[in-house]
Amino acid sequence: MDEHRIKSGEELEVKEKQETKTPSLYKVFLLNDDYTTMDFVVLILEKVFHKNPVEATQIMLHVHKSGKGLAGVYSREIAETKIVSVHDLSQQNCFPLKCSMEKE
Repeated sequence: MDEHRIKSGEELEVKEKQETKTPSLYKVFLLNDDYTTMDFVVLILEKVFHKNPVEATQIMLHVHKSGKGLAGVYSREIAETKIVSVHDLSQQNCFPLKCSMEKE
């Protein structure tokens, strides 16, 4: 007997194609303070945000001069994880460095 045939009286289930949305992106900013060393900010940018030394230094100088600097753009969950990592590492090293995120 052919299992692929539809028996009389049976309804055929039709599935609608669902469109997937790309997730919203969030900008993660480092915020300047008067206590965190420039070297530590560069280290954070290299270790947490995977920036090369030149780019990390450029971002650090922008943070220093402007008050905040863009560290990266990520999905919400990754942005939140990066912020927690920065805050944890800062606290472990006795620095008050903070991050924020804004929807892109």
